[in-house]
Amino acid sequence: MKNPLKVISALAATAAMALSLSACGGGSSQASSDTITYWASDQGNSLDDTAAKLKPSLDRFTEKTGVKVQLEVISWTDLYNRILTAVTSGDGPDVLNIGNTWAVTLQETGAFEPVEGELLEAVGGKDRFLQTSWSTGGAEGKTPTSVPLYGLAYNMYYNTKMFKEAGIEKAPTTWDEFVADAKKLTKDTNGDGKPDQWGFTAAGASVSANSHQAFVRGLQNGGSLFDAEGKPTFDSDPQVEGVKQFVDLMATHKVMSPSDAEISQGSQKVDNVINGKAAMMFDQSPLKNFAARDFKDWGVAPIPMMTAGATGNAGTQSHVAGINLSVFKNSDNKANAIKLAAFLTSDEEQIALNKAYSSLPVVTAASSDAAFQTEEVKAKNDALANHSLPMPLIAKEGQMETLTGTAIKNLFAKAATGTVSDDDIRAALKDANNQMAAAQ
Repeated sequence: MKNPLKVISALAATAAMALSLSACGGGSSQASSDTITYWASDQGNSLDDTAAKLKPSLDRFTEKTGVKVQLEVISWTDLYNRILTAVTSGDGPDVLNIGNTWAVTLQETGAFEPVEGELLEAVGGKDRFLQTSWSTGGAEGKTPTSVPLYGLAYNMYYNTKMFKEAGIEKAPTTWDEFVADAKKLTKDTNGDGKPDQWGFTAAGASVSANSHQAFVRGLQNGGSLFDAEGKPTFDSDPQVEGVKQFVDLMATHKVMSPSDAEISQGSQKVDNVINGKAAMMFDQSPLKNFAARDFKDWGVAPIPMMTAGATGNAGTQSHVAGINLSVFKNSDNKANAIKLAAFLTSDEEQIALNKAYSSLPVVTAASSDAAFQTEEVKAKNDALANHSLPMPLIAKEGQMETLTGTAIKNLFAKAATGTVSDDDIRAALKDANNQMAAAQ
């Protein structure tokens, strides 16, 4: 999920003032007492598709409670800035979705209802939820201000037809096997001396996706983005090695198209796999795209690790991805806002919504439904429950993503037109590290 460079550590005071000024009006002043406003994130193939899939659930909520929901689906490109504007102005919805990596940053504003008391009781307590997902609700040791809604995790997806043509019988489990297979899958099919089929594809210009890889690859190599005292360690040897492995797919191994350096949207890499331009990708939820294109030649496997069967930090395959739900503290209709939070996280609605969006239930009882017993979902559930950690739970998480993700974006851009040395990688991460340290 995309975070702009604006980090709002200084926003808390502004938000507090906005909240005090709007105490009589609130973010939901436009709605009557039997209507609440809800900002939903774009979970479908389009804003309209997301709204259409959410409508049956909201209709059931209205039928059950008599409370109407004024829905607005907001694109990921716009959602974070819309939330920041709502926080500073005090004019926001009653309920909204957030990318879970934003939770601590938004918690710092003081603009959202703590998940305790009535709200915690309404959602059934934290023990109903997958604990890795629950851990993303706010800073460690503080009362969370968001509740998990949809779960996601990275898997490796691949074109089975291309694997068969290359004589590859199973998906790689280690990084070395992954690179070796990617080389077999990179081919010159036109006979012009230049590859036109690639072993791997990624959105090299996606800042958020790049930051996720910096996080995962660093952990697999024994590093971390921050030390025990909270100081950034972007340029530590393990972190440099992890980023090097990712950038080397284009720069050294030549198994990734130089044009991938310009891809900023995940859907473009999905198209590459569907069209046979690339064989493998790391992704959170491409099934809706596969279904829309009637693409059936796909397989799924866990993200390769340095050593097969690795556990702990070295066994990390994904960050704890997903979408959370928050209630604005200054809502004029908080009781009904809490009712919606409880309804959307109920077992029945968790099954319905996560089936609709090809995501994962975040309550354990819903995970046993037959819809979530497919190979793809089991792999994603295993990654989320056993091989994932939250992105660093710090107030400036957005800046961390921007700095690490942009460093990798620029390295891919350099790799697309020339060479990238070890010194280039270390220098880029050192610069990002210095900026992060200066901002703390």
